[in-house]
Amino acid sequence: MVPKDILRKVKRIEIQTRGLVNDVFSGEYHSVFKGRGMEFAEVREYQMGDEIRTIDWNVSARMGHPYVKVFEEERELTVMLVVDVSSSGEFGTYERMKGEIAIEICALLAFSAIKNNDKVGLIIFTDRIEKFVPPKKGKKHVLRVLRELLYHEPEGRGTNIAMALEYLSRVMHRRSVVFLVSDFISDDYQKAMQVANRRHDLVAITVTDPREMELPDIGMVELEDAETGEVVLIDTADTTTRTMFGTKTSEQKQVRDKLLRSLNIDTIDIRTNISYVEPLIRFFRMRAKRFH
Repeated sequence: MVPKDILRKVKRIEIQTRGLVNDVFSGEYHSVFKGRGMEFAEVREYQMGDEIRTIDWNVSARMGHPYVKVFEEERELTVMLVVDVSSSGEFGTYERMKGEIAIEICALLAFSAIKNNDKVGLIIFTDRIEKFVPPKKGKKHVLRVLRELLYHEPEGRGTNIAMALEYLSRVMHRRSVVFLVSDFISDDYQKAMQVANRRHDLVAITVTDPREMELPDIGMVELEDAETGEVVLIDTADTTTRTMFGTKTSEQKQVRDKLLRSLNIDTIDIRTNISYVEPLIRFFRMRAKRFH
């Protein structure tokens, strides 16, 4: 039995995202993702004006004159939400935690998908696979996905992105649009992302709190690593300490961004202190320009 407070949260997020989906994201989503998936339908004789790249050379050689492959738009897409629920998501110095914002973004993407009659699936992960919900259509299914995200109590604390993407490859054989939602506090995921991006249309959504990038001057503070439990005492009044912290986190971000660019993986950067709507709209519009 799902607790009433979870059901209330589901309802609140549904109402909150419904307006955005109807007014903003439905058209943007459709223009970007619909028609990107094409499947082979048949071959027919070449006609003047046909795209040369569609010629089927094997059939043409057998028949003695040119034949082309005919593709049609896939009737539906599969959207997979691969969501990091590790302990570092329980951090936030503004109105909401990183994990809460991640769930709202997933809701927005899921409702956009079902409005376009697409399937939605879910993989929840930490340093292990926590939950797999196979893709299905319909509002009832999306509400279940949302309940799973809100209701789930993680067993693991750490983050293993490579393992999550390897699991995705095992359970999803058909090409899908995959939104990987994480703060990317993880190691050695380059190869797994490369493989996943070849098989699927992979989009990385990074969720960051500003305090993870720079320390405020508030004197002596104890900082605990949410994933390892390690506690350190830091003097934030010390300018050198704050500078070193900012430099290190900035370098880590640059390395991550460079890696994702080198793999041609689109990235949406979300900050907990700024509305996630604008970055998502920018992403959709950027993709629309590229594909049309």
